[in-house]
Amino acid sequence: MSKQVIVNTGASGGFGALAARALAKAGHTVYAGIRATQTRNAKAVADAAVFAKENSVDLRSVEFDVADDASVEAGIASIIADVGHLDVIIHNAGHISFGPAEAFTPEQFAELFDINVLSTQRVNRAVLPHLPKQGKGLVVWVSSSSTRGGTPPYLSPYFAAKAAMVSLAVSYASELSRWGIETSIIVPGAFTKGTNHFVHSGSPADKDRAAEYDQGPYAGVPDQALKGLAALEPADADAGSVAVAIVDVIGMPFGARPLRVHIDPSEDGAEIVNGVADRVRAEMFRRIGLEDLLTPRINA
Repeated sequence: MSKQVIVNTGASGGFGALAARALAKAGHTVYAGIRATQTRNAKAVADAAVFAKENSVDLRSVEFDVADDASVEAGIASIIADVGHLDVIIHNAGHISFGPAEAFTPEQFAELFDINVLSTQRVNRAVLPHLPKQGKGLVVWVSSSSTRGGTPPYLSPYFAAKAAMVSLAVSYASELSRWGIETSIIVPGAFTKGTNHFVHSGSPADKDRAAEYDQGPYAGVPDQALKGLAALEPADADAGSVAVAIVDVIGMPFGARPLRVHIDPSEDGAEIVNGVADRVRAEMFRRIGLEDLLTPRINA
């Protein structure tokens, strides 16, 4: 496996922190993109530095706020200045909210879309100009099985945003393949343990609307949804398996990386639905004479 220079967004905790450490231990140079490195996430930066020292690996933190154009551009510029090139970008940054859809304001939906969808566009516009010059590269998108799987209630802003992100990822896949840039979408299931997703989830701003659901016919649904998800998850489910999947994909030879990799111990059906969607997409590309866009071009 060749050593890669990797930028991983949203790496202060959760899948991002797990993947950054696993990739560094696999021998890569990893830049953990973390916002507010001097303030609220200073401990995450310190922890990453300790991990790097104790394990003798190349894990570096970089100030990287995916919701801010200037921060993204400055972060990428600093990495290019530091090591001269990039090989892989991992779109991991995201935020989850929990509550009835009606109780979230349009502004809250916009904020969730900014963090989960528009952020990837900011990063791509900063990173992608560097990759075609090399003739190859890899873009990894961390998605969610519930954009196509069981889609339990009360997570609508997150699911809607992640579904939009995946749609963008699939479009990018065909628009980057002739540049020699591969796309892999990592599809984790609803891991209720091992990350801080649910602990740090947002809540509806309209408390009165939310209360109507708490006291009406939907009373008890939030607890049932969370308990039900936890009950579906096998006892040995490990959030670290998502990091392992990312390491495995990046370690594959050029041209062998799959478009999607599902890591879903609860088996909510996303793999079946995505399989159908990908077959339909492949057939459409064949029918319009663009079948070559389904695989990355090998550029000298």
